[in-house]
Amino acid sequence: MNAEPLLIIGILTAIFVGYNIGGSTTGPAFGPAVGANVITKVMAAGLMSIFFFIGAYTIGPQVVTTLGEELVTDTSIFTLRSNVAVLFFIGGALFIGNYAGVPASTSMTAVGAIAALGMATGELNWNELGQIAVWWVVAPIIGFWVAGVVGRYFYPQINAWVAIEEKQGGRPMVSVDRSGLVPRLQFGVDADRREITGALTVVGIGCLMGFASGTSNIANAIAPIYGTGDVDMIPLILIGSAAVAVGCFTIARRTLDTLGNDITNLPLTAAIVVAVISSGIVIGLSSIGIPASFVVIATMSIVGLGWGRATRTTTLSDAARGEETRVSVGALTAEEEGERSPEIGEEDVEDIPKASDLFDPSTTARVILMQNVVPAISTIGAYLTFRFIPIFGF
Repeated sequence: MNAEPLLIIGILTAIFVGYNIGGSTTGPAFGPAVGANVITKVMAAGLMSIFFFIGAYTIGPQVVTTLGEELVTDTSIFTLRSNVAVLFFIGGALFIGNYAGVPASTSMTAVGAIAALGMATGELNWNELGQIAVWWVVAPIIGFWVAGVVGRYFYPQINAWVAIEEKQGGRPMVSVDRSGLVPRLQFGVDADRREITGALTVVGIGCLMGFASGTSNIANAIAPIYGTGDVDMIPLILIGSAAVAVGCFTIARRTLDTLGNDITNLPLTAAIVVAVISSGIVIGLSSIGIPASFVVIATMSIVGLGWGRATRTTTLSDAARGEETRVSVGALTAEEEGERSPEIGEEDVEDIPKASDLFDPSTTARVILMQNVVPAISTIGAYLTFRFIPIFGF
């Protein structure tokens, strides 16, 4: 097959991967805002598309360089034929995760497929892969402990500042007024200061998550094509971001509809906390060229936040004596504005559920399992293909 048709097929496969990225990342970013009827799905898709592109254009090239140049010692293995196969395994494995209803890690899946190509050809940069793997272990641990500290010591105060009540039906709290020459934001007529603050916060956090997704996930769609040297970085970023935008406006509507978070009973404030912690870690790692797994970091942050909130009824001295931990009602509910947040150990523990009731352990285990199975499918499938199928010429 000529190079030009292969390049077209490769770009189309990259578009398919980007399309799936847009569909799977919009829900986690803007699901809380849409679910609380703060903004519409169309506005969520538009904001996701814009901020994904900004992240992809500014910080994304560092991660693209890591995957497209530094993860292997010889970039000549990135032939058009091999890149079509790499992108096929990335997109196919992610499709399996989406079909199972689990938001798999696109970064781990992409790195696995590219690393498999490097292993099969003997050109894998083990030092670079080791550095990435270390951060994959360290980053979720950081997310867990930071979220745990926030949940134990700061969650009620944050909740009292930004929490908003979910409004079912009716007009979204934040909309765009297009009646004038310049469009402007307008808020619901009954929204008070606290609700406006919460609305702006939850939308702003969604934009931050969109930016973070762009910094890391753009490489998963375009790095193999970039590694060939046939297409420059900027056109690939534009193509990948456009594909993501199509996913945001189409299949993402399903994830926005069904986002009820089976892992934990996650209030809007908790979703904001998890998003800030996870996005901050992902942006930090992307800035040094590490393809970070937002999904895994966010999952561990959710568990850490739940653990921290669950320990608010127990002081450190009580914990040292081995007393049973109970969930803090004060930390789970939205306190009235101006109400003093209960101190640690002050909450009434009568008829309060155990900490294990805060999130579903079986669902959490299934999510974590699939988050590892999907990258494994991509890695093993790609390795066997490149190692034993002779059409790639390695």
